[in-house]
Amino acid sequence: MESARKIATVFGFLAVLAAGTVHAEDAKTLTITDDRGVKVEVPVQPKRIASISYFADDVALALGIKPVASTYMTAGREPEFLLGLTRDMKQIGQRAKPNLELLSEAKPDLIVAIRRYTVGNAPQLEKIAPYVAYNMELLDGSDREIAELSKILGNPERGVELNKEFREHLAEFAAKAPKNVHPRFAIMWGGETPFAFHNENTSASIVNAIGGDNIAGAMTPGGEFGVDLSLETMLEKDPEVLFIYDSGPDRPHENNPIWQELTAVRNKRVFYVGDQWVETNGPIAREIVLREAAHYLYPDVFPAVDVKAEAARIIPAQVQN
Repeated sequence: MESARKIATVFGFLAVLAAGTVHAEDAKTLTITDDRGVKVEVPVQPKRIASISYFADDVALALGIKPVASTYMTAGREPEFLLGLTRDMKQIGQRAKPNLELLSEAKPDLIVAIRRYTVGNAPQLEKIAPYVAYNMELLDGSDREIAELSKILGNPERGVELNKEFREHLAEFAAKAPKNVHPRFAIMWGGETPFAFHNENTSASIVNAIGGDNIAGAMTPGGEFGVDLSLETMLEKDPEVLFIYDSGPDRPHENNPIWQELTAVRNKRVFYVGDQWVETNGPIAREIVLREAAHYLYPDVFPAVDVKAEAARIIPAQVQN
């Protein structure tokens, strides 16, 4: 599929760029420029990694490294796509409101964080440990982020390999998907007014690449990566498949009478999806989202997905216990 080939080309270009963004200052440190545009000196092969979001957990675990601290998405829920391994890490709060005191207690030597939730606390974070911020929003940044963090963590070859494998898998799934079938879909947070994600969002880009047609459309230049879509607007666009982030039992959108009129609802093609659909920029998450999306769009072509089995295939055995 043409979209998959274009994404693969962009990924390859970004991987080359990423290889040049990190360089050794001496035997003990590297200097990188993160997504704030700030140069950060980080230790070579840090031993105590703290992850604000699941991205650094995802990359580190794929490399056979277990971080010492992590935020969570939903309190008390360990993400299946990481095999629940965050239970062994110090919990430092919800990703949008990390607890800096708990973070400090973890004594990290590197903090890898989602930019939009932490840039305001940058001075405090920098007092605790070197702090690197990534956008973690769009598919065209995922390859670069994985390659750069893999290099920081001392295994650049594996980062390049993970990116190459994903590009190949994306192309394979796109080639196998039914031709001339483009199910209308939305990926959204639920609520009184659902928030849906544009094409450039990582999860949406993956679904688009295998033939989906995103009702939220493309981002406006300089705009947000998502948009509020009233149920009235959703009814006009009438998605055939809905992916909704499962953030708990409160689902006010289901109480609106319009909800029952949507084609996806009538046909029972509404899927409450796991944390990997929110934190999709890591190598484990995006592989699982690709497989889940393919099954949900084309259940007669692609099998159902065992999330833990897919995660166990990527995460080295020595860190699974």
